[in-house]
Amino acid sequence: MKIGNVNIDSRIMLAPLAGITDIAFRQVCRNFGAGYAETEMVSAKALSFNDKKSYELMELGEDEHPCAIQIFGNEPDIMADAAVLAEKRGADIVDINMGCPAPKIANNGSGSALMKNPVLCGEIVKSVSSAVKIPVTVKIRKGFDDNCITALDVARICEENGADAIIIHGRTRKQYYSGQCDLDIIKSVKNAVDIPVIGNGDVKDIKSAEKMFNYTGCDGIMVARAALGNPWIFKILNEYFDKGIINQPPGPEEKMKIMTGHIELVCKYKGEKMGMLQSRKQISWYIKGFKGAAAFRNEAGRVCTLSDMYSLVDRVLQNIGS
Repeated sequence: MKIGNVNIDSRIMLAPLAGITDIAFRQVCRNFGAGYAETEMVSAKALSFNDKKSYELMELGEDEHPCAIQIFGNEPDIMADAAVLAEKRGADIVDINMGCPAPKIANNGSGSALMKNPVLCGEIVKSVSSAVKIPVTVKIRKGFDDNCITALDVARICEENGADAIIIHGRTRKQYYSGQCDLDIIKSVKNAVDIPVIGNGDVKDIKSAEKMFNYTGCDGIMVARAALGNPWIFKILNEYFDKGIINQPPGPEEKMKIMTGHIELVCKYKGEKMGMLQSRKQISWYIKGFKGAAAFRNEAGRVCTLSDMYSLVDRVLQNIGS
């Protein structure tokens, strides 16, 4: 598929996840065939104050293109400035977050709170798209709550003001991630605009991905939580849709090898101390479902060094074989 002038090799993509889709995780998922990925969301306001951590979130790997930098905020001019910075940092696409349900984001009028104000959504998109040469996408939700289902209005006004694609999560802000993803709203958005529409929500395997494509007619899908500790999902989905092949997940030894490489990559970018601290949750996700997983997840919450992780991996594999 194509977003603006950017070619996307696979219709299966990695959704942005705050605190998770860092440069290492994106690289691992891209290696398994994710067609494209987005950074964690970056505060436009923080960038205007030259916040170091926000700039760090925009770091892109040389081999992860095409890649989008996702920004959030609710002031058109400041969002435009942030988009310019994203373009200068090498982003192929800039994505505007209008879907984050976190209270600290929505309560400040950003993220999913924008679903209550379609006119402002259009103003933000117009300001951003006028400021950069790269394509602009918008990630939205079904609406804010059951009394504010605005996805169709927001999608149309974003397209009118220069958006090159719409990414829609089929839940309201009030739902967060509970309940079922509404495929009907994704289908309606797809039928309402002429730009590509990417579906997001509850894609966890071949069956759910195929249902998303067939029912909604969407151009692509984004995998989010199903990729946690499971980056090979992109390879499984690509081989099914491209070749009709149904492959099984890797075995325990291969999973641990993938995890080890992932965590080593985190430490390469962030240093061992910070890298291991931030990787504890990743380790827990990778060993989920293994024999004795509950006890090993508790141990994962205490690892401090790569040596600790290697020792944990040895014990996990020994336990499986016992």
